[in-house]
Amino acid sequence: MRGMELAHSRVVKFQEMIWSWWEENKRDLPWRRTNDPYKILVSEIMLQQTQVSRVLPKYDEFLYFFPDIETLAHASAGKVLRVWKGMGYNRRALYLRDAAKIIHEKYHGEIPEEEKKLKVLPGIGDYTLRAILVFGLHRHLAFVDTNIRRILTHYFFRDIPQKPSAIHKVADQLLPEGKAWEWHQALMDYGALQLPKMKRSERKRRATIPFRQSNRFYRGRIVDLLRRTDMRKTVLINELIHLYGKDAAYYRSLLTQLVREGLVVYKDGSRVGLPE
Repeated sequence: MRGMELAHSRVVKFQEMIWSWWEENKRDLPWRRTNDPYKILVSEIMLQQTQVSRVLPKYDEFLYFFPDIETLAHASAGKVLRVWKGMGYNRRALYLRDAAKIIHEKYHGEIPEEEKKLKVLPGIGDYTLRAILVFGLHRHLAFVDTNIRRILTHYFFRDIPQKPSAIHKVADQLLPEGKAWEWHQALMDYGALQLPKMKRSERKRRATIPFRQSNRFYRGRIVDLLRRTDMRKTVLINELIHLYGKDAAYYRSLLTQLVREGLVVYKDGSRVGLPE
């Protein structure tokens, strides 16, 4: 199965299945109503590791405050983090702002079309850069996100995990000529909506750490408190202990991480807050 060449009939059958399903089930999402590369960049960074339902109310809000590359490039880190509230993974907000600064200063506000230039921007990996090329810059090429990988693994490899190169070879063969935009939207909808229904009975239950017990949960609560106002470090830690339990050493450790990553800064020695 590895590195396999697909028969034409199999490609056509799979394409027809996806197109038929999508015709009846396609989602109307705001970032599908634009080809503006900047807006595609914003949506793709927002969608990283985040459900569509959480991105929907924030996408238009973010673009209201930062309607273009120049506005975002000149925005303070603190303002970007405040607008980002509710999205989680706060580093993505700073990656997006830093990418905008590079695009504004180095490429005169125009998102570069070369893969090697996109790939070095903060927060841009292989999938995100190809999504920008396809959805924002009209390039005809295949890409694979988590949902697409699951679909191809299920239908072509009997749910046996494969190397990325094997999955990409299948994806390249399935890409309909001249329809890269529609094809990837259809696959992502199918992977998000239909495939889980089909596989629900097959899933194995996995033990996971409850989100409220994860470091990410408490890091997010620290940033949320500082979105309201700067606070003395001791007051902040006492407030966290009062609200969520755990000990002071735990919160000091998380604060150290957040400061190191630039999400939180010290002000006047003992006070902490979001960056200006």
